[in-house]
Amino acid sequence: MNKVCAIFGGSRGIGRAVAQLMAQKGYRLAIISRNLEMARAAAGDLGGNHLAFSCDVAKEHDVQNTFEEMEKHLGQVNFLVNAAGVNRDSLLVRTKTEDMISQLNTNLLGSMLTCKAAMRTMIQQGGSIVNVGSIIGLKGNSGQSVYSASKGGLVGFSRALAKEVARKKIRVNVVAPGFVHTDMTKDLKEEELKKSIPLGRFGETIEVAHAIVFLLESPYITGHVLVVDGGLQLTI
Repeated sequence: MNKVCAIFGGSRGIGRAVAQLMAQKGYRLAIISRNLEMARAAAGDLGGNHLAFSCDVAKEHDVQNTFEEMEKHLGQVNFLVNAAGVNRDSLLVRTKTEDMISQLNTNLLGSMLTCKAAMRTMIQQGGSIVNVGSIIGLKGNSGQSVYSASKGGLVGFSRALAKEVARKKIRVNVVAPGFVHTDMTKDLKEEELKKSIPLGRFGETIEVAHAIVFLLESPYITGHVLVVDGGLQLTI
């Protein structure tokens, strides 16, 4: 199997940490972001022969073109990480419809479209997919009903897809992080929130990345949701 991995949302946060680990392991990487300059910067920091691409995952034509370009320049993509995500926290009664659509498009539809595009190659050679969910998608949280729905839907989608494609030697898993130091959590009240985390702190992106790489490379795990939350699930 080719050691070519596409990382959507690979220019920052958890996706960037995954890219660092995968580069160290000798994979050839496609770093994909809406912002091409950020993707190029992330790919350049890795050294080696990695490439950057711009893509809006909510647009099927964009996704298809990106996979065609990746395969032309890197070869067949056998590993896929979906780490692109957005959040618009608000009580449901105050949430604008366009914000609902934005979250569902990026967090759920986007991963569906990238997985669909990846199938064309993976069905021939096998492959491994990890979708990045959230503990909020499993447990829910006040003020995050739409975000929770998008990440909860991602779990259902991933498990169903794992059943569909297992006979083709394609594995599909989910990593569900808790509170992790990223741009998405930088404005949270960390000192207060970490009191509810049994391990007493927020996680680091590299800690989540290790879990993602573990699932990418584990040949006998599929349809699994691996929670990486410092024990937060025990208290919710």
